[in-house]
Amino acid sequence: MNQISFHSEQPVLLIGDLSLSAGAFALVAICLLIAVTVIAVLIGRRSTASRARAVEEAAATRDFIAEKRMAELFRLQSEMQGRIAAMTDVFSNRQAEFNQSMNERLDGMSHRLGSSIAEQTKSTHENLRSLQERLTSIDMAQNNIQALAKDVVSLQAILSNKQTRGAFGQSRMETIVADGLPIGAYEFQTTLSNSSRPDCTIRMPNDAPPLVVDAKFPLEAWNAIRDTESPEGKKTASQQFKRDLEVHIKDISEKYLIAGETQEMAFMFVPSESIFAEIHENFESVVQKAHRSRVVIVSPSLLMLSIQVIQAVLKDQRMREQAHVIQGEVVSLMDDLSRLDDRTRKLQSHFLSAQKDVEMIVTSSDKIAKRGAKIEALEFEHTGGTATAQPHSPSSAAVESRTGLLKLRVVDED
Repeated sequence: MNQISFHSEQPVLLIGDLSLSAGAFALVAICLLIAVTVIAVLIGRRSTASRARAVEEAAATRDFIAEKRMAELFRLQSEMQGRIAAMTDVFSNRQAEFNQSMNERLDGMSHRLGSSIAEQTKSTHENLRSLQERLTSIDMAQNNIQALAKDVVSLQAILSNKQTRGAFGQSRMETIVADGLPIGAYEFQTTLSNSSRPDCTIRMPNDAPPLVVDAKFPLEAWNAIRDTESPEGKKTASQQFKRDLEVHIKDISEKYLIAGETQEMAFMFVPSESIFAEIHENFESVVQKAHRSRVVIVSPSLLMLSIQVIQAVLKDQRMREQAHVIQGEVVSLMDDLSRLDDRTRKLQSHFLSAQKDVEMIVTSSDKIAKRGAKIEALEFEHTGGTATAQPHSPSSAAVESRTGLLKLRVVDED
């Protein structure tokens, strides 16, 4: 194999008149390599510094934008707090006025109701006092009747004559009726449609048929019972007394109980408490027959009590006749309450409408804030498809970085 050798003194490169040997050429190549390496190092350092400055400028720009947005948010928050405070004051004033108006109306209504209740209470107390007085008078009458029951001997002397007996029973019955009822509420010796003439008819309330009272009590057999001392005589007199009572009860039922003209029952007046007690004690069958015949046996005390009940019923009827006045006042009161309820509901609807308006205002404010943030975030103008940086843009790298951040922010807000 042929060996090729180069000598350092032999020229390797000829440039015009300049000839370079191999050693010189190697030295020149080494120098060029060192120069290229130094230039590459310098270029790398310069690129690194440029990138660091770009990052610092982008960070400074982001901090500036964040500070500006925070200041705007603080300003909007202050404005919103001022508006809310103003609206709160308005609502507080309206609420105070509404409470005052409601309190005044409630006070007025409470005063009227209190007055009405006081009047009703006073009337009730008066009625109870009158009832107590009448019960006292009944007790006194009962005591007087018990005292009169002791005068049986004198009563027998008076009742020995039939005409005197009838006049005594009639007068006593008329006295009790006249003392207990007002004039016009009763009549004596009236003629019915069947030509019968009861001793007394008492008018009933609500245009009901009158109540008949009979005072013709048969006492001949009763006097025979008291005058007879032998058991057989007493038994015979008792049977006669029973027959007389049954006949008298039948006559009352047939003569005085007229459908649609008189009450369905009638009173048989017994002028003595002792005779009344004897009938209920020893003649139970007569009492039962009277009940079946719709005839009520009454003593002077029971007739007086019945008259008191009828008087109370008549008084209640007169009160019922005046009930329409009270009912009219109650209707007026209910109308006032209805108007108050309508006005309260209208005021409530106004408050609800105002609340909805506030919510709409808050929604509009949020939308405005979002649109302001979007407008504030726009830092480039797009013309002809190319992006032109604003005057304060530091570099293309910073612009690209901020553009990406803004795009992400807008997407998040949408």
